[in-house]
Amino acid sequence: MSATQKTGLVVTAHPGDFVWRAGGAIALHAKMGYRVKIVCMSYGERGESQGAWKQPGMTMETCKEGRRAEAEAAASILGAEIEFFDAGDYPLHITPAMMDRLIDIYREVNPSFVLTHAIRDPYNVDHPEASRIAQEARIVAQAAGHKPGPGGVTYSAPQVFQFEPHQPEQCDFKPNRILNITEVWEQKWKAFEQLPAQRHLWDYYERVALNRGMQGGRNSGKAMKYGEAYQTIFPDAVEVLA
Repeated sequence: MSATQKTGLVVTAHPGDFVWRAGGAIALHAKMGYRVKIVCMSYGERGESQGAWKQPGMTMETCKEGRRAEAEAAASILGAEIEFFDAGDYPLHITPAMMDRLIDIYREVNPSFVLTHAIRDPYNVDHPEASRIAQEARIVAQAAGHKPGPGGVTYSAPQVFQFEPHQPEQCDFKPNRILNITEVWEQKWKAFEQLPAQRHLWDYYERVALNRGMQGGRNSGKAMKYGEAYQTIFPDAVEVLA
């Protein structure tokens, strides 16, 4: 990575999450030359692999291997690199070593933005836990006394964008960013196709993208067919309002 290359970090609980909810943003920024790194906390082997568990003779290890291969293929199509933590799912529990690694990733990547889950999600405890973990690592990474070195800490804590949960109304999700992903929609759909274990969600998330595209077009006055919705956690400091 060059010193001037912009970067993005995605912290996701399960393989499908970064595809359904942030695949457009990942592909769009990768196309613009950003280095995008995905940290996938689990393989979604217990609760996010309905299709896989319908196969005769399925085992936990086989399921993990299959979901990892799917996620790697999807990330490649979107133009991102991916690292897995194997923290388990339903429920997700990370170890101190995993947290330490995530903090290191924040400092190494020094992301211009972070994409992760909504803070609240009563339907899936793994999602807010992944969000909490992402924010804890973001905070600790800027602490001068954490692994101090001769050059000091050059990392700067970035804005955090919560991507859209499956049931936004129940998660108190109120988007204040709608990203136009029309030009990379075909990439996002190809990434969908790498996740046969969750085939039942493909059409649903296409409808979500079309709905957000309509909303984005109405709010911007510009044509937008497909969109992704995000809610920021922190205020943006600006010099002018518009």
